[in-house]
Amino acid sequence: MHQTAKKPLMVRLTDIQAALGRIRDSIYLSPCARSENFSQLTGNSVYLKLDNLQRTGAFKERGALNKLLTMSPKERAQGVIAASAGNHAQGLAYHAGRHGIRAMICMPLTTPLIKVSATRSYGADVVLHGANYDEACEEAIRLGQEQSLTFVHPFDDDAVIAGQGTLGLEILQQHPEIEAIIAPIGGGGLIGGIACAIKESNPKVRIIGVQPARLPSMKVAIAEGKPVTLSPAATIADGIAVRRCGDRTLPLVQKYVDEIVTVDEEEIANAVLLLLEREKTLAEGAGAAAIAALINHKVQLSGKKIAVLVCGGNIDVTLLARIMERGLVKDGRLVRLRVHLPDYPGALNKLTGILAQHRANIVETSYDRAYYGVNLGETAIDITMETRGPDHIAELLSALSAGGYSHERVL
Repeated sequence: MHQTAKKPLMVRLTDIQAALGRIRDSIYLSPCARSENFSQLTGNSVYLKLDNLQRTGAFKERGALNKLLTMSPKERAQGVIAASAGNHAQGLAYHAGRHGIRAMICMPLTTPLIKVSATRSYGADVVLHGANYDEACEEAIRLGQEQSLTFVHPFDDDAVIAGQGTLGLEILQQHPEIEAIIAPIGGGGLIGGIACAIKESNPKVRIIGVQPARLPSMKVAIAEGKPVTLSPAATIADGIAVRRCGDRTLPLVQKYVDEIVTVDEEEIANAVLLLLEREKTLAEGAGAAAIAALINHKVQLSGKKIAVLVCGGNIDVTLLARIMERGLVKDGRLVRLRVHLPDYPGALNKLTGILAQHRANIVETSYDRAYYGVNLGETAIDITMETRGPDHIAELLSALSAGGYSHERVL
């Protein structure tokens, strides 16, 4: 396996500028347009950098392409290999195919078929191996050594970091007066590159990173002063579900990033929903993490001009359906109530009459006569309803109480 020798210094602004010159003609200059909705919601002037509009649906192809273009002719002739279940795989496969470079991608056996198919469609050889990313990565390293392929790390590689940092230069070109940038953090390649590009160009710009509360690997590393491997955890922000930050990225974050905050699962889900509903923008969980931090007041910014990264939109449709449902619950537009009522003909009709009077739309019901502390001669019914929001839910609860119904909200 061949790897480019590590530099003794961190990635520098000149590296990122050179990367932008290399990849400019092959990477979409994604828009960074003002969002009236999020500006009003947060009291800031909010601009969304939509790198989910890249050809492969995410920013990852920037770093992958820069890596490919900095390899030696011999390395290109032998080919590349990577371990990824998502955006890095597709970005590397796509640009390797464009440049006639053989690409092999190791993916966990649990990778959704749509991602496997997408990666193969770009011309890569896909090897399904292992129960998780770590096992797939071990196999990629083994195969790389066996077949003399260059291993392309998804974030802990200087050329990859520099490629991701081109996003920062683009934002400065589009909005030179920007005052803060909010970006998601997984292994740190994206924010490390962006923070270097921004701070070395304008040190006054505030850089804020966002991680899922379930896997705050970079936040823990900053506190400990070194990379720390966290226990496995599931998150809907799978694109930034990294258990251990990079050795190359940590120094960049330590030097250039002002603050790291975390967001929980419901906050991410709600952000995905809001981006889809209000901005007509499809974001995966990782791509929505930054806006989730802003709208949930995890960052103390007011009256500022802020660029928020929406950097990935590759989301499985079944996961999107679940995220939308969770988001509706979080937003108070989907609620489940458990109501106790007498078990005789006409009792349900009276209950639904009250709900109809208050314009709640019933989407699901479930009866139970044996559980939930139900007395003989009574039944409990779980009713899932679409509502207009928290105020509407309060109105419904008040109406049920006035009607003499014992009820509780099911969470």
